[in-house]
Amino acid sequence: MKVLLTGSNGQLGRELSQQLETKKINFVGYDMPEFDVTNKEKIIEIINKEKPTVIINCGALTNVDGCETQRELAMAINATGPQNLAEIARDQDIVLVQVSTDYVFDGAGILENGVLRPYVETDPIDPRTVYGESKAAGEKAVSEIAPKYFILRTAWLYGDGNNFVKTMLDLASKHPKLTVVEDQVGSPTSTVDLAAAIIDLIQTDHYGLYHGTCEGQCSWYDFALEIFKLSGIDIKVEPVTSEQFVRPAPRPKYSVLENKALNILKMNHFRPWRDSLAEYLEKLQSVSGKRQL
Repeated sequence: MKVLLTGSNGQLGRELSQQLETKKINFVGYDMPEFDVTNKEKIIEIINKEKPTVIINCGALTNVDGCETQRELAMAINATGPQNLAEIARDQDIVLVQVSTDYVFDGAGILENGVLRPYVETDPIDPRTVYGESKAAGEKAVSEIAPKYFILRTAWLYGDGNNFVKTMLDLASKHPKLTVVEDQVGSPTSTVDLAAAIIDLIQTDHYGLYHGTCEGQCSWYDFALEIFKLSGIDIKVEPVTSEQFVRPAPRPKYSVLENKALNILKMNHFRPWRDSLAEYLEKLQSVSGKRQL
């Protein structure tokens, strides 16, 4: 097995690089501008040189608000890019992994017996943002073109890079009080858990569509409270509504995904979100302590 990893400098790309190295799986990482998924001729050259048996596409335009004003760019990177990779994967008998998002759903949730239930892989998608539309188009291209593919939808991801956890810690160091949205619910997910799931899957031939998020759910407000509690930070946090915190792109009110397909395969090793968060914060504190030394 040889893995070619795109978006290797992103949060998930960095974690995958570490885990692939630890597991002694042969891999090579590429990122923009060297590996531009919209330039098919250029990426064919790289793929012909590297001769991977698996491509993991972590590259994406993930600025949700930015996508609203850069529709063409979003579609090029998040839709045409995966289509290019899918065509190459088909022609060269390569396994393709495409990382996707909860934003392919409408974000309203699905009511069953008056209660919202998590989205499963077979639920109909209905994106409400340019970002969601572009990622849905990428999923469609991969599933229709590449014979051997894994699509993993995830949400509320954090790892080595800019993310909600680091933003909260940074804001807490500068302000005595914070306001955080309370009416958006999802599952905070560690890149550690997601990378492990991807590496598990590429060693099988269980191709198809998967959800991959940490277990349990909370609001952004609950998430922030847990971050401060685990970090021993005493700060006042006030809940606000989405309407009080308007953004260019609408945010899903309900983003909870159920890892149903992984559960069926008995391959769902995602931890409860609080456990993964505690591990992440311990690592952050350890790194920050070493820097001070």
